[in-house]
Amino acid sequence: MPVPEGPLVIGVDSSTQSTKALVVDSATGRVVARGQAPHTVTGGGDGTGKESVPEQWWEALTEALRQCGTFAHEAAAVSVGGQQHGLVTLDASGRSVRPALLWNDVRSAPQRDRLVAELGGPEACAERIGSVPAPAFTVTKWAWLSENEPQAARATAAVRLPHDYLTERLTGQGTTDRGDVSGTGWWASAAEAYDEEILERVGLSPDVLPRVLRHGEAAGTVRDLPDLPLPGGALVATGTGDNMAAALGLGLRPGQPVLSLGTSGTVYAVSERRPADATGVVAGFADARDAWLPLTCTLNCTLAVDRIAALLGRDREAVEPGGSAALLPFLDGERTPHLPEASGLLHGLRHDTTPGQVLQAAYDGAVFALLTALDRVLDGGGSSDAPLLLIGGGAKGTAWRETVRRLSGRPVQVPRAQELVALGAAAQAAGLLLGEDPAAVARRWATAQGPSYDAVPRDDATLERLAGVLSDADGLLHRT
Repeated sequence: MPVPEGPLVIGVDSSTQSTKALVVDSATGRVVARGQAPHTVTGGGDGTGKESVPEQWWEALTEALRQCGTFAHEAAAVSVGGQQHGLVTLDASGRSVRPALLWNDVRSAPQRDRLVAELGGPEACAERIGSVPAPAFTVTKWAWLSENEPQAARATAAVRLPHDYLTERLTGQGTTDRGDVSGTGWWASAAEAYDEEILERVGLSPDVLPRVLRHGEAAGTVRDLPDLPLPGGALVATGTGDNMAAALGLGLRPGQPVLSLGTSGTVYAVSERRPADATGVVAGFADARDAWLPLTCTLNCTLAVDRIAALLGRDREAVEPGGSAALLPFLDGERTPHLPEASGLLHGLRHDTTPGQVLQAAYDGAVFALLTALDRVLDGGGSSDAPLLLIGGGAKGTAWRETVRRLSGRPVQVPRAQELVALGAAAQAAGLLLGEDPAAVARRWATAQGPSYDAVPRDDATLERLAGVLSDADGLLHRT
C-alpha cells in the first residue's frame, strides 16, 4: 500500500443501521482503511416508533475503528457525522435513560401540531426556527417523552443528538455544531442560538443541552480510554449531522442540487440565504460551515421500494415501462408531504397492468415526492439545467437513476466516491488539522467526480398523474 502523503484523519458515519469509519490520507483523500459494525433498531410499541440504544453506537464505533487496524492508531484527527434529529437522553452518570428516539420515529405528530400552533403557526415557526418542525424534529420527541414517559424525562440530566453522544464519549465535553442543532427545533436560526421560550414551552432546561461550536472550532481531544483504538490527544472536530457531512464530502458550492437515495430520501443544496419556508416542505438547516442547507426529506425511499419489489416477488431492477398505475409508497407514514399517519396507496390498476409496471410506479412515487421540493430547495438559486448529483445506496441502481432522469428532465452525475458522510467528516477533521476549509479539502480530493448522464425529456404525464392522485387521496392518506 502506498505511503500516505499527509497526516491520517478519521471520518465516522453513525447512521440508522450501522457505524462506518474511514481512515483517510488528508493530502489525497485516499481511503487507507475502513471498518463497519451494525446497529439494532427496534419498534417503540406501535408502527410509528423507531428506537436504538445509544451505547451500541459506541460499541459499533469501537469495533469499526478496530477493523481499521494500526491505521486508526496513527490518526491525528477525527470527526463524527451522525443521523439527525435523534433524541438521546442521559442520566447524571452519562448512561442512556431509555433507547434513543430516532429521526424516523413519528409518534410525536400530535405534539408537533400543538407546538406549531402555540408558536403562532407555520409562518412564525419558519421565520424563527428556519423550519416548520416536523414530527422527526427533536423538540417534538422531547414533548412526546415528557407527556408519555414523565419519569424518564425527570431522570434526564443531558440531552444530546446522536453525533453529540459519540463526540462526547470521545472527548468528555458536551458539544454540538450549528448544522446538526439546526434540526432540533429548539435552535433559532434567526438568532443562531437556543430559543429559551421554546425550551420553556416543552419543559427543557438549556442547562442540559450541549455547547454549540462554530465552524473551525475543536470539540476537544481524544481521551485515553481502555479498548478505544485511537491515539489519546488526537484532535476531535465538531462533527455534524449526516446531511451536512455529505454536503461537505461533496465539496458543494451554492446552488448545486443533490438527490440522496437511502433509507430516507433527501434533496438539498448549499445556500448563502437563510431559508424560512412556511409551507414546511423545506427544512431550513444550517450547514456545517457558515452557510445554510435547505433540505427536504422523505421517510420512504429505497427500503420502501425494495419492500414493494419483495411483495411482487421481483428483483428491484425488474421494472417495466407503461401502464396507468400510480403508487405512493408511504409505508412508514410520510414527512414530505406531511402525512405522518399515511400508508401506501396504489391507484389505477387495470387487467393488463404488469408487476414490473407496479414496481416502476413505486420508483416514480418515491422520486416524485423528492422532486416536488427541488424548486423550493433551490429558491431561485442555481441553474435550471445544473446536473443533479445522485448519491446514496440507490444511486448505484439503474432503475433509480433512470427514474430520476425521466422525472426531473435534468442531467445526472453519480459521484464515484462512496460513504460521503464519513468522507465529509474526514474532510472536516482534515480542515481542522490543516487549517483549511473542509469543503475545499473535499474538492481537492475530487469526491464529486463520476459518470454523467445527459438530460432526457421530462415525463410530465407521470408527474401530473401522481400529483392528481396525491391531491384526490389526501383524506384517505390521513387514515390510520
